[in-house]
Amino acid sequence: MPGKILNVKAGVGTAVKKGDVILILEAMKMENNINADIHVITGSVEISPGIGLADGIFDIVSSGSTLVSNNLAEVEVVMKSEALLIGNWKMDDEKHQILNEMLFRFEAVRSAQDKKYVMMNAPKAKVEEITQVLPGIKSPTIIPLADEEWCSIHTVLDEKRFWEIIGKLKELGAQGILVTPIEKMIL
Repeated sequence: MPGKILNVKAGVGTAVKKGDVILILEAMKMENNINADIHVITGSVEISPGIGLADGIFDIVSSGSTLVSNNLAEVEVVMKSEALLIGNWKMDDEKHQILNEMLFRFEAVRSAQDKKYVMMNAPKAKVEEITQVLPGIKSPTIIPLADEEWCSIHTVLDEKRFWEIIGKLKELGAQGILVTPIEKMIL
């Protein structure tokens, strides 16, 4: 690919160093007989092809959503990585407390992944049927409304079962269904 320019992004605040990125790309170029100039840039590298600054990019991505929003598609995975928290078994009590607090917070964020907080209005006459459909953490929350014939029901749903359950709720008379993401969840 003579004349192709690869813009490389080394994310600010990441453990990836500019030199490491260049080494990875140089090795990839040699293995695949690619003729390309490498230019290291920082910031929103995803816009480079769209504004004519690059023919391709090499970027560290987590979800790939910024690639899609810039009309880019993943061509090849160069490396997979993961973040690890590593502790020393011999740490003192104070550091152990800090580690436990971090683990608690990480778990709260992980517990909320793929979960939605769902609120709806429902006829009181259908509450028992509706609560049978809802998994909830322990039990859905039921709140009376000004109209004594209706109540508000709050629950947490898994994303993978969301549409299946919402369809059943609508059939049972639920209305005004409001869905919000959950940032953290402490169980």
